[in-house]
Amino acid sequence: MNQNFTKLAFTDSVRKVQEQYGSRQSYARMEASGDQYVLANREISFIKSRDSFYMATVGENGWPYMQFRGGPKGFLKVIDSTTLAYADFQGNMQYISVGNMNASRKASLFLIDYPSQRRLKIWAESEVIEAGQDAELLQKLKTPGYKARVERLILFRIQAYDWNCRQHITPRYTTDGIAEGIARSNSDIVKSCCPDEVE
Repeated sequence: MNQNFTKLAFTDSVRKVQEQYGSRQSYARMEASGDQYVLANREISFIKSRDSFYMATVGENGWPYMQFRGGPKGFLKVIDSTTLAYADFQGNMQYISVGNMNASRKASLFLIDYPSQRRLKIWAESEVIEAGQDAELLQKLKTPGYKARVERLILFRIQAYDWNCRQHITPRYTTDGIAEGIARSNSDIVKSCCPDEVE
């Protein structure tokens, strides 16, 4: 069942710590708010603009595992308003995340935009699908021109999500982002000092 993220994240031990440090009352109000699992335009556009995310899973031994996933911008696809998926490219072949997802299906995604200091947390039920098992989904998830071997498809059924605060995020920029910023700056300089050269 899809639900408010607090029902997944606020365990008894978490509530006790919130009580201890004085935040319990405000988070109790959040717990009473409606469920939030259907992606709106804000979330969809944010997800489509990411070229990476972090993914947490938990093994049968109870130990969490965090993995970085990267690819071309938009490689994490929005299938519909409650489903995400990506083509899992061949890597170091340890398969820790895949094994964990096969065991528990639970996953947590952490998407961050460093320049704008925004981050989105997503709780999801995962499904691992071998690349040859679903040709239609494979076509949706392929990135034209990206030279990487797709081993499997990872599907996420969103259970909840939450936007994190901007505090303590240090802005970082990609080389493409820096180049775009320089180009915009140069264009603005030309417009302001040499208007006759701009159509």
